[in-house]
Amino acid sequence: MKGGSGRATPVALVVGGIVSVQCGAAAATKLFDDVGPVGTVMMRLVFAAVVLMVIWRPRLSALRGSHAGDLIAFGVALAAMNTSFYLALDRIPLGIAVTFEFVGPLGVAFASSRRRLDLVWAVIAGVGIVLLTPTPGSDLDLLGVVLALVAGGFWAAYIVLTGRIGRAFPGGQGLALAMVVASALILAPGIAAGGSALLDPGFLAIGFAVAMLSSAIPYSLELEALRRLARGTFGVLMSLEPAVAATIGFIALGQDLSTLELVAIGLVVIASAGALRTAPPPAEA
Repeated sequence: MKGGSGRATPVALVVGGIVSVQCGAAAATKLFDDVGPVGTVMMRLVFAAVVLMVIWRPRLSALRGSHAGDLIAFGVALAAMNTSFYLALDRIPLGIAVTFEFVGPLGVAFASSRRRLDLVWAVIAGVGIVLLTPTPGSDLDLLGVVLALVAGGFWAAYIVLTGRIGRAFPGGQGLALAMVVASALILAPGIAAGGSALLDPGFLAIGFAVAMLSSAIPYSLELEALRRLARGTFGVLMSLEPAVAATIGFIALGQDLSTLELVAIGLVVIASAGALRTAPPPAEA
């Protein structure tokens, strides 16, 4: 009984992190009409950077050190991933956006594996993606799909760079510094997009909540869970992300999905669980 309880705790942390991220994404959409997707990204990254810098207290001089290149690349990936995802979220439902975005970590898993079984997972994931892809006359916005796929590409870069940064900096210091870089990159476009609405206390409060739900809270929960969970188990749990996103989108945003779309999301979740469960650790950089 004790062993089951010990295992349930880190699992709950991972699931809690996933729910937190998707609740943050749902909250972010409430700002789109007033400050725009880019303005929302700017608030999320700036607030998250401030909080993470206070928590981890890294030295800013590291941005000029031997790992400056990786930190800058990590910051670019963070800024581009979040911007393209929020732009996609402004056009297509949350569950579908996350499903297309998930091709990023799925691609990393396939690229690092030579197992024949992964061909099966790739085919299943491909079927799911094809079923979701808009056809002539479809209500699904094609540009939104493209933007979600772009976000997935940057998510893949984020995963690769996370390993390098994690080995170079203790705790979350590397993430905090990369968040500063990302904030600097998005600051001017975000202010231009949001304008004077960024000074509204209500919007600032939502932006802070988005930063906490989407960055600070899930990162902390996942970091703690990874200390007690096998990498494969963690990957399987993370594959629930598209399904959780679809659920949050339905509950919080009233985004109904067709039966075909739900089946497609289910196929991607199954393929992701299989691929991530058997994926080997990333190669040392």
